[in-house]
Amino acid sequence: MNYVLTNSEMHEADRYTIDSLGVASLTLMERAGGALAAEAERLAQGGKILCVCGGGNNGGDGFVCARILKEKGVDVEALCYAEKLSNDCRINKEKWQSVGGSILTEITKKYSVLVDCLYGTGFHGILAGKDKEIVLEIQKQRSLGAKVLSADIPSGIDGNNGRALGEAVAADVTLCIGEKKTGALLNDGLDFCGECKRVDIGITPPKKEYAGQMTEAEIRVLLPRRKRNTHKGSYGRAAIVGGCMEYTGAVYLSAAACLRSGVGYTTLFTPAECLPYYLLKSPEILLKSSNEGSRYEFILEKAKELLAFDGVAYGMGMGVSEAVAKGAAYLLENYTGKLLLDADGLNSLAAFKKEELKTLFSAKKCDVILTPHIKEFSRISGKSIEEIVDNPITCAKDFAKEYNVNLLLKNASTVITNGERVAINTTGNSGQAKGGSGDVLSGLIAGLCASGLSAYHGGVVGAWLAGKAAELAALETSEYALTASDVISYLGRVFLLLN
Repeated sequence: MNYVLTNSEMHEADRYTIDSLGVASLTLMERAGGALAAEAERLAQGGKILCVCGGGNNGGDGFVCARILKEKGVDVEALCYAEKLSNDCRINKEKWQSVGGSILTEITKKYSVLVDCLYGTGFHGILAGKDKEIVLEIQKQRSLGAKVLSADIPSGIDGNNGRALGEAVAADVTLCIGEKKTGALLNDGLDFCGECKRVDIGITPPKKEYAGQMTEAEIRVLLPRRKRNTHKGSYGRAAIVGGCMEYTGAVYLSAAACLRSGVGYTTLFTPAECLPYYLLKSPEILLKSSNEGSRYEFILEKAKELLAFDGVAYGMGMGVSEAVAKGAAYLLENYTGKLLLDADGLNSLAAFKKEELKTLFSAKKCDVILTPHIKEFSRISGKSIEEIVDNPITCAKDFAKEYNVNLLLKNASTVITNGERVAINTTGNSGQAKGGSGDVLSGLIAGLCASGLSAYHGGVVGAWLAGKAAELAALETSEYALTASDVISYLGRVFLLLN
C-alpha cells in the first residue's frame, strides 16, 4: 500500500527525517528540486521552462529546479514576487542568482512548461490578489498548449481534503515529494492534479499507521484464491436483502454483481410481489420472499433464514421505514457472519434507531461494514455534509472507531476504514455517478465477504474491483454512456487482469 499523508503528517515526517535521522533540510530540498527538474525537462522536450516560486519551501524547491536546469544548459527562468521567504527558500534563491538567474515578477512570455511551486501543502482558503493573477496566467498558458507541473499539490488546492474554493492551478503532472498527499486523491484534487506521481527523496515517516492508496498488487494478494478441487459450497453463501415495488432495480443490481464476485450461492430476498420481476432474469440467482406484499415487513421466521448465510447485504431499494430499521437491528443483534448495511438500511436506522445506534453496534455479533455516500453518512453520523467533505478521512475513521464498525464512505474517491487502518481507493470514473453504482458495489462486497474476506478487506477489494471495471467498460462505452449494468459485465475482465 502506498502511504498517503495529510499536511501535518508530512510535516511530522520532514521533522523526523531532519531532527532524528540527521538529514539536512537543504539536502532534502536539493533532491526535491532535482526531481522537479528531471520531470520538467521531460515535459518541455527542449522548450522554454518557467519556475513559479512562492516564498515557502515549495518556492525553494522551484529555485533548485531552475538552477539545476540552467546548469544543464536548459532555457529556464524563475518568477518570484514573495517578500517574505523561508530560510531555505532564501538560500536557494541566492544560489539561483549566483549562477546568473534573474527573478521575474510577471509572466510575459510563452513557455513550454510552467513549474508550479507557488504554494505547497500548507495552503488553504482562496487565492487572491497577485496569487490569483499568476494562477490565471498559468492557466492561460496551459490553454495555449503549455504543460504544467505542480510540486506536491497544485496551488489553490487544499493539501488535506483536495478542495478548490476559488481559482487553482490545473496541472498536467503533480509530483508529490516524499509521499502522496491526501488532497491529491480527494475531491477537486482528482481533477486538478493530472497525473499524480510520487518521488522518494529520503523522507522517512515515523513508524505509525497512515492512510494508503490501494495498488493492483495488493488487491491480487487479498483476492480469495480458487482451487480446482472445490464445489459451490467452498465459496460461501451470500444473501441480498432489499427491494420494493418503487425500486425494483437496486436489489437486482446487487444480486447480479454478487453473482460475479466468485461466491458459491447468491440468494435474493425481496417482497413477494416483487419476485415475478426477477424470474429467470438471471437463473443462477436463487429467489426467496422476505415477506408478503410489495414493501419490506419484518417477519421473524424469514429473518432467521438469513442467519445461515456467510455474507448478507441489506438495505438496497427497500424504502425508509420502521420495519426496515427493525430488520437491520435484528441482524446486528443475532447474525454472526459478515453484514453489509447500505442505502435504506442505513437511512432507516438513522430515522428510527438513531439513539440506539451505539448500543446496537457495540453489542453486534457480526463483522459489519456500512457503505454510505456522503449524504447517507451525514444522516447516520449527525455531521454536516460540509464537515464530511472537508474532513472525509477523519470523519470516517472517528465514526468507525467510536461505533466499532467498518465504514466505506463513497465519493469520487472511496475511503475505507476500520477505525485504525484507512485505505483510499481511486479506481473508477465519472460514469459511476449514476443510479445503481452503489448497489453494484454492495452486492460485490457481500459476495467477496461470503467467499472468505473480512468486512474491511471485502470493502477494500470490492471498491477497487468496481472502479477498475468501470474504467475498462468506459474504454468502450464512454463515461457518459456507462451504466451500472456495464460495470457488472466487465467484472470478469478485471478478474482476468488480476490472474
